[in-house]
Amino acid sequence: MQQIISSTERQQKLPKLTLSLAGSAAEIREVQRLRYKVFIKAMGLSALDRGDGLDQDEFDAYCDHLIVRETKTLKIVGTYRLLSANSAQKIGRYYSENEFDLGRLQHLRSRMVEAGRACIHPDYRGGSVIMLLWSGLAEYMRRERAHYLIGCASISLADGGHNAAAVYKALSQTHLSASDYRVTPHLPFPVHEIEAREPAQIPALIKGYLRSGAWICGEPAWDHDFQSADLFLLLTLANLDSRYARHYAIEESPQ
Repeated sequence: MQQIISSTERQQKLPKLTLSLAGSAAEIREVQRLRYKVFIKAMGLSALDRGDGLDQDEFDAYCDHLIVRETKTLKIVGTYRLLSANSAQKIGRYYSENEFDLGRLQHLRSRMVEAGRACIHPDYRGGSVIMLLWSGLAEYMRRERAHYLIGCASISLADGGHNAAAVYKALSQTHLSASDYRVTPHLPFPVHEIEAREPAQIPALIKGYLRSGAWICGEPAWDHDFQSADLFLLLTLANLDSRYARHYAIEESPQ
């Protein structure tokens, strides 16, 4: 497999980072422990706490897991979960189908990769980790011969949903997909019934997708488990911004 080496390795003052795919059950457990700390413990989602210190579900075994390690400490500081078209066929659905009807995208299924569970350690959110993950995502799509990236991106409902309403109303004016690519939430979040009190504060992950040319494909779903409003996004590989890849050199790993 390929290993992507961050250019920050040449800069002594910045952490040295490497990107690869998880290659063992032990590495996947490391991923699940990081996700637990960020998604469950830090957010106080006690209903999702199974008592084992892991964030896991049935999709993990079918997915590939991009991981970013700091080479000095060897700890995983970032991860992204990727579900290829072949793996989605094996499990019978994409994760997004828990929240959305993807019927209008049926003709794209064989060329889609789904990205989810993007997670970065709080101490490493300066930009290098997410850029490494994005460059790895682009490489993965090329390897899988995928033309479309799909995924759910969350907006917190901690403020009662006012920002979620503001974000959707703003983005629906500028980044809404053509009707042929619209999806329907199984449980819609009532964005039209909630006042947008302040200007939209767009989450960083959604900003990253939009800068690379992603569309939002309709109204958000209501995710009770994670207390969020989730937007479904679609991005073509052709639109994936090359600036995320050109900062890194790609070297062949001996394994």
